[in-house]
Amino acid sequence: MESLGLSSDEWTAILLSLRVSIVAMLASLPFGIIAALLLARGRFWGKSILNGIIHLPLILPPVVTGFILLVLFGRRGPIGSFLDQYFGIVFSFRWTGAALACAVMAFPLMVRSIRLSIESIDRKLEEAAGTLGASPLWVFLTVTLPLILPGIIAGMILAFAKAMGEFGATITFVSNIPGETQTLSAAIYSFTQVPGGDAGAFRLTLVAIAISMAALLASEFLSHVVGRRIDPE
Repeated sequence: MESLGLSSDEWTAILLSLRVSIVAMLASLPFGIIAALLLARGRFWGKSILNGIIHLPLILPPVVTGFILLVLFGRRGPIGSFLDQYFGIVFSFRWTGAALACAVMAFPLMVRSIRLSIESIDRKLEEAAGTLGASPLWVFLTVTLPLILPGIIAGMILAFAKAMGEFGATITFVSNIPGETQTLSAAIYSFTQVPGGDAGAFRLTLVAIAISMAALLASEFLSHVVGRRIDPE
Protein backbone atom coordinates (compact mmCIF):
# COMPACT_ATOMS: atom_id res chain seq x y z
CA MET A 1 0.00 0.00 0.00
CA GLU A 2 2.81 2.40 0.81
CA SER A 3 4.82 1.61 -2.33
CA LEU A 4 3.47 4.77 -4.00
CA GLY A 5 4.31 6.93 -1.01
CA LEU A 6 0.74 6.84 0.30
CA SER A 7 -0.11 5.71 3.81
CA SER A 8 -2.84 3.15 4.52
CA ASP A 9 -5.12 5.93 5.75
CA GLU A 10 -4.62 7.84 2.52
CA TRP A 11 -5.39 4.74 0.46
CA THR A 12 -8.52 4.24 2.54
CA ALA A 13 -9.70 7.78 1.74
CA ILE A 14 -8.99 7.29 -1.97
CA LEU A 15 -10.80 3.96 -2.20
CA LEU A 16 -13.71 5.31 -0.17
CA SER A 17 -14.02 8.29 -2.53
CA LEU A 18 -14.07 5.98 -5.54
CA ARG A 19 -16.68 3.79 -3.88
CA VAL A 20 -18.86 6.74 -2.90
CA SER A 21 -18.58 8.38 -6.34
CA ILE A 22 -19.39 5.22 -8.29
CA VAL A 23 -22.38 4.38 -6.08
CA ALA A 24 -23.64 7.97 -6.27
CA MET A 25 -23.31 7.98 -10.07
CA LEU A 26 -24.99 4.62 -10.67
CA ALA A 27 -27.76 5.11 -8.10
CA SER A 28 -28.78 8.48 -9.55
CA LEU A 29 -28.58 7.43 -13.23
CA PRO A 30 -32.13 5.97 -13.60
CA PHE A 31 -33.62 9.00 -11.86
CA GLY A 32 -31.47 11.29 -14.00
CA ILE A 33 -32.79 9.77 -17.23
CA ILE A 34 -36.40 9.99 -16.03
CA ALA A 35 -35.97 13.60 -14.86
CA ALA A 36 -34.29 14.57 -18.14
CA LEU A 37 -37.14 13.01 -20.14
CA LEU A 38 -39.72 14.86 -18.07
CA LEU A 39 -37.97 18.19 -18.51
CA ALA A 40 -37.24 17.69 -22.21
CA ARG A 41 -40.53 16.16 -23.35
CA GLY A 42 -43.03 16.63 -20.54
CA ARG A 43 -45.93 19.06 -20.70
CA PHE A 44 -47.41 19.42 -17.24
CA TRP A 45 -48.16 21.98 -14.58
CA GLY A 46 -45.23 22.60 -12.26
CA LYS A 47 -42.53 21.76 -14.79
CA SER A 48 -40.66 24.96 -13.95
CA ILE A 49 -40.90 24.15 -10.25
CA LEU A 50 -39.50 20.66 -10.85
CA ASN A 51 -36.69 22.13 -12.90
CA GLY A 52 -35.90 24.57 -10.10
CA ILE A 53 -35.88 21.85 -7.44
CA ILE A 54 -33.57 19.64 -9.52
CA HIS A 55 -31.08 22.47 -10.06
CA LEU A 56 -31.34 23.86 -6.53
CA PRO A 57 -28.13 22.11 -5.32
CA LEU A 58 -26.18 24.09 -7.94
CA ILE A 59 -27.42 27.37 -6.47
CA LEU A 60 -27.47 26.65 -2.75
CA PRO A 61 -24.24 26.63 -0.76
CA PRO A 62 -23.16 22.98 -0.34
CA VAL A 63 -23.28 23.35 3.44
CA VAL A 64 -26.96 24.29 3.20
CA THR A 65 -27.68 21.22 1.07
CA GLY A 66 -25.81 19.06 3.59
CA PHE A 67 -27.80 20.53 6.48
CA ILE A 68 -31.11 19.89 4.66
CA LEU A 69 -30.04 16.28 4.13
CA LEU A 70 -29.15 16.00 7.81
CA VAL A 71 -32.56 17.36 8.83
CA LEU A 72 -34.42 15.04 6.45
CA PHE A 73 -32.28 11.89 6.52
CA GLY A 74 -30.78 12.08 10.00
CA ARG A 75 -31.84 9.48 12.57
CA ARG A 76 -34.41 11.94 13.94
CA GLY A 77 -35.45 13.30 10.55
CA PRO A 78 -38.81 12.34 9.00
CA ILE A 79 -37.26 10.25 6.23
CA GLY A 80 -34.22 9.01 8.14
CA SER A 81 -36.20 7.78 11.16
CA PHE A 82 -38.66 5.97 8.88
CA LEU A 83 -35.90 4.23 6.94
CA ASP A 84 -34.06 3.32 10.13
CA GLN A 85 -37.13 1.99 11.93
CA TYR A 86 -38.66 -0.07 9.12
CA PHE A 87 -35.72 -0.95 6.87
CA GLY A 88 -32.65 -0.54 9.06
CA ILE A 89 -31.15 1.94 6.58
CA VAL A 90 -29.02 4.69 8.12
CA PHE A 91 -27.47 7.51 6.12
CA SER A 92 -26.19 9.99 8.69
CA PHE A 93 -22.50 9.58 9.56
CA ARG A 94 -22.19 6.57 7.23
CA TRP A 95 -20.48 6.18 3.86
CA THR A 96 -23.92 5.64 2.34
CA GLY A 97 -24.81 9.14 3.51
CA ALA A 98 -21.73 10.46 1.74
CA ALA A 99 -22.93 8.73 -1.44
CA LEU A 100 -26.38 10.29 -1.00
CA ALA A 101 -24.91 13.77 -0.53
CA CYS A 102 -22.67 13.36 -3.58
CA ALA A 103 -25.58 12.07 -5.66
CA VAL A 104 -27.73 15.05 -4.73
CA MET A 105 -24.97 17.53 -5.56
CA ALA A 106 -24.11 15.84 -8.87
CA PHE A 107 -27.68 15.16 -9.99
CA PRO A 108 -28.29 18.53 -11.72
CA LEU A 109 -25.19 18.13 -13.89
CA MET A 110 -26.24 14.64 -14.96
CA VAL A 111 -29.80 15.72 -15.75
CA ARG A 112 -28.68 18.75 -17.73
CA SER A 113 -26.31 16.72 -19.89
CA ILE A 114 -28.91 14.05 -20.66
CA ARG A 115 -31.64 16.63 -21.24
CA LEU A 116 -29.59 18.51 -23.83
CA SER A 117 -28.90 15.23 -25.59
CA ILE A 118 -32.62 14.38 -25.68
CA GLU A 119 -33.56 17.82 -27.00
CA SER A 120 -31.07 17.47 -29.87
CA ILE A 121 -32.77 14.31 -31.23
CA ASP A 122 -34.69 14.56 -34.49
CA ARG A 123 -38.22 13.64 -33.40
CA LYS A 124 -38.98 12.36 -36.91
CA LEU A 125 -36.83 9.30 -36.22
CA GLU A 126 -38.96 8.37 -33.22
CA GLU A 127 -42.16 9.14 -35.09
CA ALA A 128 -41.07 6.89 -37.95
CA ALA A 129 -40.53 4.00 -35.54
CA GLY A 130 -43.93 4.68 -34.00
CA THR A 131 -45.70 4.56 -37.36
CA LEU A 132 -44.21 1.10 -37.91
CA GLY A 133 -46.09 -0.14 -34.87
CA ALA A 134 -43.41 0.10 -32.20
CA SER A 135 -44.63 0.84 -28.68
CA PRO A 136 -43.38 4.00 -26.92
CA LEU A 137 -41.17 1.88 -24.65
CA TRP A 138 -39.69 0.01 -27.60
CA VAL A 139 -39.09 3.30 -29.44
CA PHE A 140 -37.23 4.62 -26.42
CA LEU A 141 -35.10 1.49 -26.04
CA THR A 142 -34.23 1.05 -29.72
CA VAL A 143 -34.17 4.64 -31.04
CA THR A 144 -34.01 7.25 -28.29
CA LEU A 145 -31.65 5.52 -25.88
CA PRO A 146 -28.89 4.77 -28.42
CA LEU A 147 -29.06 8.37 -29.69
CA ILE A 148 -28.75 9.90 -26.23
CA LEU A 149 -26.07 7.48 -25.07
CA PRO A 150 -23.23 10.01 -25.55
CA GLY A 151 -25.16 12.47 -23.36
CA ILE A 152 -25.73 9.78 -20.75
CA ILE A 153 -22.00 8.96 -20.70
CA ALA A 154 -21.11 12.64 -20.41
CA GLY A 155 -23.62 13.04 -17.58
CA MET A 156 -22.24 10.02 -15.75
CA ILE A 157 -18.68 11.33 -15.98
CA LEU A 158 -19.75 14.79 -14.82
CA ALA A 159 -21.59 13.24 -11.89
CA PHE A 160 -18.60 11.07 -11.01
CA ALA A 161 -16.21 14.04 -11.15
CA LYS A 162 -18.55 16.19 -9.06
CA ALA A 163 -18.92 13.41 -6.50
CA MET A 164 -15.14 12.96 -6.29
CA GLY A 165 -14.70 16.63 -5.49
CA GLU A 166 -17.68 17.13 -3.21
CA PHE A 167 -16.82 18.45 0.24
CA GLY A 168 -19.27 20.91 1.81
CA ALA A 169 -22.47 18.86 1.71
CA THR A 170 -20.67 15.65 2.61
CA ILE A 171 -18.81 16.93 5.66
CA THR A 172 -21.97 18.66 6.93
CA PHE A 173 -24.16 15.58 6.54
CA VAL A 174 -21.80 12.73 7.51
CA SER A 175 -18.88 14.57 9.16
CA ASN A 176 -15.22 13.62 8.57
CA ILE A 177 -14.76 10.18 10.13
CA PRO A 178 -11.56 8.39 9.03
CA GLY A 179 -12.29 5.02 7.46
CA GLU A 180 -16.05 5.65 7.34
CA THR A 181 -16.88 9.03 5.78
CA GLN A 182 -13.50 10.65 5.17
CA THR A 183 -13.38 11.07 1.40
CA LEU A 184 -10.46 12.34 -0.64
CA SER A 185 -11.51 15.98 -0.33
CA ALA A 186 -12.06 15.65 3.42
CA ALA A 187 -8.67 13.99 3.83
CA ILE A 188 -6.97 16.85 1.97
CA TYR A 189 -8.78 19.34 4.21
CA SER A 190 -7.67 17.43 7.31
CA PHE A 191 -4.05 17.55 6.16
CA THR A 192 -4.24 21.33 5.72
CA GLN A 193 -5.38 21.71 9.33
CA VAL A 194 -2.35 20.06 10.94
CA PRO A 195 1.29 21.24 11.04
CA GLY A 196 3.40 19.53 8.41
CA GLY A 197 0.39 18.19 6.56
CA ASP A 198 1.22 19.93 3.29
CA ALA A 199 3.03 16.90 1.90
CA GLY A 200 0.05 14.62 2.48
CA ALA A 201 -2.33 17.17 1.00
CA PHE A 202 -0.07 17.50 -2.05
CA ARG A 203 0.05 13.72 -2.57
CA LEU A 204 -3.71 13.40 -2.41
CA THR A 205 -4.14 16.41 -4.68
CA LEU A 206 -2.02 14.67 -7.33
CA VAL A 207 -4.15 11.55 -6.94
CA ALA A 208 -7.34 13.61 -7.36
CA ILE A 209 -5.97 15.21 -10.52
CA ALA A 210 -4.96 11.81 -11.92
CA ILE A 211 -8.40 10.32 -11.25
CA SER A 212 -10.16 13.31 -12.80
CA MET A 213 -8.00 13.16 -15.93
CA ALA A 214 -8.59 9.41 -16.24
CA ALA A 215 -12.34 9.99 -16.01
CA LEU A 216 -12.24 12.66 -18.71
CA LEU A 217 -10.17 10.47 -21.03
CA ALA A 218 -12.54 7.57 -20.44
CA SER A 219 -15.47 9.83 -21.28
CA GLU A 220 -13.86 10.93 -24.56
CA PHE A 221 -13.03 7.34 -25.51
CA LEU A 222 -16.51 6.01 -24.72
CA SER A 223 -18.20 8.89 -26.54
CA HIS A 224 -16.00 8.23 -29.58
CA VAL A 225 -16.83 4.52 -29.57
CA VAL A 226 -20.56 5.15 -29.14
CA GLY A 227 -20.51 7.84 -31.82
CA ARG A 228 -18.91 5.47 -34.33
CA ARG A 229 -21.53 2.82 -33.61
CA ILE A 230 -24.36 5.28 -34.11
CA ASP A 231 -22.87 6.88 -37.22
CA PRO A 232 -20.33 4.48 -38.83
CA GLU A 233 -19.51 7.04 -41.51
